[in-house]
Order: sequence, then structure tokens, then C-alpha cells
Amino acid sequence: MKKNKGLWIFLVCLLIGLGVGWWITRDRPDGKAVDQVALVSDDPPFFVDEDSAAPTGELVVDFADDVDPAYVASLGARLGIQFQPEGDYSDPERVLVAKVDPENEEESLAALRGDPQVEAADENFVYAIPEAAMPDLPVRDPSAARGPDTFPNDPRYGEQWHLDQIHMPDTWRAAQGDGVIVAVIDTGVTKTQDLQQTAFVPGWNFVNNSANTDDDHGHGTHVAGTIAQSTHNGVGVAGVAYHAKIMPMKVLSARGSGSVAGIAEAIRWASDHGAKVINMSLGGGMSSSVLAKAVKYAHDHGTTVVCAAGNDGRGKVSFPAANPGAIAVAATQKDETTTFYSNWGKEIDVAAPGGNTRTDPSGGVLQNTLYQGKDDYYFFMGTSMASPHAAGVAALIVSQGVTDPDAVEKVMKETSRAPRGMGDKPGDYAQHYGSGILDAQAAVKKAQLGYGGLEFGAAAGLAALLLLRLRRKNLLGSFGFFGFGGGLGALVIAGGGLFFLPQLDLAVPGMALLSHGIPAWDANLFGAASHGNLFFYSALLPVIAGALLYGFPRARGLIAGLALGVAGHLFAQAYLGTVDIKWMPFDHAWLIGNGLLATAIGYVAARK
Repeated sequence: MKKNKGLWIFLVCLLIGLGVGWWITRDRPDGKAVDQVALVSDDPPFFVDEDSAAPTGELVVDFADDVDPAYVASLGARLGIQFQPEGDYSDPERVLVAKVDPENEEESLAALRGDPQVEAADENFVYAIPEAAMPDLPVRDPSAARGPDTFPNDPRYGEQWHLDQIHMPDTWRAAQGDGVIVAVIDTGVTKTQDLQQTAFVPGWNFVNNSANTDDDHGHGTHVAGTIAQSTHNGVGVAGVAYHAKIMPMKVLSARGSGSVAGIAEAIRWASDHGAKVINMSLGGGMSSSVLAKAVKYAHDHGTTVVCAAGNDGRGKVSFPAANPGAIAVAATQKDETTTFYSNWGKEIDVAAPGGNTRTDPSGGVLQNTLYQGKDDYYFFMGTSMASPHAAGVAALIVSQGVTDPDAVEKVMKETSRAPRGMGDKPGDYAQHYGSGILDAQAAVKKAQLGYGGLEFGAAAGLAALLLLRLRRKNLLGSFGFFGFGGGLGALVIAGGGLFFLPQLDLAVPGMALLSHGIPAWDANLFGAASHGNLFFYSALLPVIAGALLYGFPRARGLIAGLALGVAGHLFAQAYLGTVDIKWMPFDHAWLIGNGLLATAIGYVAARK
């Protein structure tokens, strides 16, 4: 029995890891309730923004990325069109604006769409901020003030009912969005009093073609605050993912409108410059193939795109929220019903707090922003406010190593919940709520405990099976105490065995690394934009360890543990699909092939 003690440890670890993983990742049943809440009715639409998709007399053209500039010039000369970039950063992606004769606009558009080097062409529509996103004057509720010893100690957090609705207080114990870059494609972002401790990375101003991304409207700063307002700093209010980094992208003017060309180019720019999440609290009623292609570009390059559904109060989701690859977010209010202004339809993915100041001045979403030149705290309402809640939750998920956009969306939707008081879901539930109301705590738990448990369970199970086989054939090597202990420790660390640490609310040095398997360390060491590094998600580390240490018999247990831990992690990722491996078109084949190689290294190291 003593000889098999180590194997029993492996088997117990396997059962624990797989059990935790199954429990967290299982399908959640609908919440039980007593009464059924009413959905918004089919009343006449509110806040229809007639200018949100108005034509500009220009065309926007998306050329193939490898198009020869000489070809563009010759095409323009042939069609009588003058092409110009939307900004200094337009040329690499070949998104150009075409000035055309209004009388020949339809013929020019048809000719461009038929050209083999043109991937998409449209009228250069103007999109805008949904009109419902208007501020109420600051309202202070003294009874909601927070003391310095509470968490978070932001004095006006008690007025942020919307963060409680998505279960933020308990979520912050386990995740804060560390290092994830979130692009706010909006009116710009100004570093107001309660954004002073929030990290920023450079963005771009596509309205004035400059590096100055200050907000001259107030909408973008309010949105950024919901995503990453400085939190637990004794000032103002809190944000969802307060350790995330904001990338300010100004595409809307002081009047709150901007061209499709600028928005499409900003999406590409943000994705190319490290943004793992994009928030767009803007839109219009007209579809643009150029914008749809930009959303797909970001999605295919590993960026999660989150968009407001629109504030027209009708059954038509605005664009770009309605585009494939975008997460469309509807708005809820304090009682968890969807709001009177929130658009609905089959494209809705999730619902999040957007607020309603009509019934209660403090029923909006409270954040710090500039409005009419004053830096203060304002209640806004709109799907513009719902979308950044979802973008913040997406950043929390990405910070846990779930970086593939489809996997991020899956976590958000599978962990969303039914509204309070709703029993049997009515037939049109999904069109108003999508999968349900966001639950940040459940989403982070699924990413940490569920996926982490499966990764560790796979590593422990693989090690147990391999060592049992070697034991039965009397081929198991003798590593001594150091070899066995080191091997077990390496297996746990490499496979992600301390995945439960963030849920314990402990101040453990190096917890960000210890709570993830070694292949996932790339995100902690180099930032979320580097996650899925080809060298980390491979058998390279076991190969190096084997080459350097195999000549030392007592180190072979360490080699075996490392190799089998990495192998289990890679196999689990091949099954889960939560990471997009960089520069590798065949993720599953790469992960399985390297998992097999790492297993072989572990087998050789463990054998006599």
C-alpha cells in the first residue's frame, strides 16, 4: 500500500479536479421564482435617432490588405474617384474614403463592389450615440455613503445598484481584469478625478486625426468609468474591471456622431494594437458591410467585440451590435425588467444594467465624467451604459486566460441568470434578455474553477494512468523523495493545480502565476494580448527540461511532473478551446500533437 501512496494521491487529485470542473461548467438551471415580471411592451418606439445612419455623400471602401497602392490609384483614375485615408493609420488596412460625384454615386458604388481588389464598399454612413444616453444632474444619496473600512471604500458605491445587479462585490475578490486592454470606441476618454488610478494605453483620434483622445462630449468617459473606474481608492465610485487598461478611441465628435469609415478603422486599429475587448456604445439602423468586416476582423484576431443594442424601443437591434461576431447587449433597470428604450430581437446575446431615470433620478448608471465642462458624477441611462458592464465582465473573463472571443461569449451566456421574479420564461424572453442578465461572479468562477479544475484534472489523470501502467510493468523509475516531491509539485504547477487560490481571498505572493498552469503564464508575464503564445502552448519547456536535467537521475521526477502537467493542460485546452494559439491556423492539431510529445517526454523520464 505504501508503494502506491503516490498513485492514490494522483487519483484523488484527478477526482477532485474533474469534480470541481464538472460542477462549475455544468449547465445552470433557470432560476426559480414566484411571480413573472412583465417584459417591455410593443409601444411606439422611443428615441429614434434619425441621424444615426445618415448618408454623407461619401463612400467607404475596404480594399484587400495586400492591394498595391498603384492599383488603387489606377482604379480611382478609371472611375473618376479620389481616394483618401480616413486617418494616418488607415493605409495598412486599406480602408479609404472615396469622394464621388453625387449624381454617379450608385454607379460608382456598383463598380467598386464588383472590383476583385475591393472586399467591401458602402455609403459612409454616420452612426451616433443612442439618444437615451442623456445625463441627469448629480443626485446624492447620503444614506448610501461608504466608510473607509468597507470594500470597496468608494463613498458613492452604495448608489451603484447596477454593479450589485451583476454581483460585482464578491467577484472582485477573485478577479479585477489585470492587464487586459479594453478599447472604448466612442467620443474619447478624459482622465477625470476618479480615473486617475486607472491605467491607460495610447489610442487614436479618428475625428481630428491626432493622438489627442480627450472627450469633448462626456459619453465616452462615462462608458470607460463603468469598465474600469478607479476602485477602492476612497474617491467617488467603482468600475467592473478596475485593473484593466483603457485604450481611448475617439470616433464620435462633440455632437456624438461619426462616420462608418472612422469606426471601422478604429476597430481594426484597436485589435492590431493589443485590445482584447472592444466596447462600442454607438450605432445606427443601416447595415454596413465595411463595418461588419471590421467586426469580423477583430473577432478573428482574438478581440471580443461588445456593442449596445440601441435605444429605439423596438424589435430591431442596431448595427454593429447586430453583426455576426459582436455581443449585443440589451438594457435592464433596477427591478431587472428590460427598459422601455432597449431594442430587442434575435441578435440579443445578454442583458446588463442600463438604468431608467424616468421613474427614479437615481435609477440610472452612476459614473464620473465631464458634462458641460464640469467634472462630476452623473446618472446616465441607455444601452450605452449596459454595453460597458458586459465589456468589463468580458475583461474579467479574459484575465483568467479565456481569450478566444467565442469562448468569452460562451462563458458570459452560460453563466447569465434569469431576472428576479421570473418563473417560466415567456416565448419572447430570449429576444429581450438573450441568455439572461450578466452574472460576473458566476462567469469568473466558471473561468477559474471550472476550466482550471478541468486542466488540473486532465494533468493528474494523465499522470495517474501513465504511472500505473509503468508500475504494473515494473518499469517505474525510483526518483527518491526529492524526485517524487519535485515531480508532484511540478505536475500541480504546470497543470494549474492551484486554480482555486483566487477564490480564497488570500494575499499569496505570485498568486497570478500559481493559480494558472505554466502554459498560461504568458498572459501574466507579457499581458493578455500575448496569451496563446506558440512557445508556451507547446512541449518546448518539457523538451528543454529533459535536455538539461535528464542526466541527473534524481531530477527525472521533476521532468516527468513538468511534462505531464503541461501535456494535461494542452489536452484540456484542445477540448475547451478557450485560447486562440497565435500564428497557428490549426489550434487543436497543434495542442494535441504537443501534448503527445510532452507525454512521451514524461514517460521516458518516469521509466527506469
